Amino acid sequence: MSSQRVFKSSDHMQVSDGEPIRSVVQESVHSVNVAWHVEPGQTIAPHTHPQGQDTWTILSGHGEYQIDEQGNTVKVTLGDVVVAKQGEVHGVKCTSLEPLRFISVVAPIEAGYVLIPPRT
Repeated sequence: MSSQRVFKSSDHMQVSDGEPIRSVVQESVHSVNVAWHVEPGQTIAPHTHPQGQDTWTILSGHGEYQIDEQGNTVKVTLGDVVVAKQGEVHGVKCTSLEPLRFISVVAPIEAGYVLIPPRT
């Protein structure tokens, strides 16, 4: 197990023309820490973690954060800490002219991932 305790988020941000890239910063038996770089107009599809919580810290940009299966959203921006408790729907669309960058902490490691089907 690595003894490193300090990580530069900028070293893990990956730009993508397609889907945003999930870049693992650090993983332990307790949680996974992920860096996200979401380009303007890109989205992270709505999903849940049936057995855990996902906490985001917004580092730059802003977006529309989906809070339920009906597609309702709230604005998120630089400095916000956003919490999706166990089983709560969440996803985001970058609505700023600059990338939306954030760190996600999913805990416990066995939180799981379930994609929410698109609304018709």
